Amino acid sequence: MNDSLIAILKTIFDRDLTKLKAEINAYSKEENLWIETKAISNSAGNLCLHLIGNLNTYIGAEFGNTGYIRQRDLEFSVKDIPRSEMIAKIDEVQKIVDTALDTITPDDLQKEYPRILMDKNPSTHRFLIHLTTHLTYHLGQINYHRRLLDS
Repeated sequence: MNDSLIAILKTIFDRDLTKLKAEINAYSKEENLWIETKAISNSAGNLCLHLIGNLNTYIGAEFGNTGYIRQRDLEFSVKDIPRSEMIAKIDEVQKIVDTALDTITPDDLQKEYPRILMDKNPSTHRFLIHLTTHLTYHLGQINYHRRLLDS
């Protein structure tokens, strides 16, 4: 079962990161990626950077030993990164996630995730499932952002 969990997670991450690239590419004007309003305080561009930082931190650095150092505040403050650079960053994290997930053993899945998160120590398999839902949640926000504000 545990081997199949990794296969399932890899499929979900690949599917949703591919969809993230499609959403970023679907914006009619590149500058619309960065639109914010009083009611929508996170732009699609910043949500995209947040997802990239999240996956690079919790999968890439932890299991892929990439050495990635997260600067979470910049994920929400940096603006106007070119679309092509965003797509390249998604491509890169997509490869990192795929490779890093291959390093996780069935025993690793049952262990506590190596970092304390919000004063909790979830199992690795539970936290990896959380990361898929986190990606999907923000992917949905980006989809609505595009449909509402990219006119």
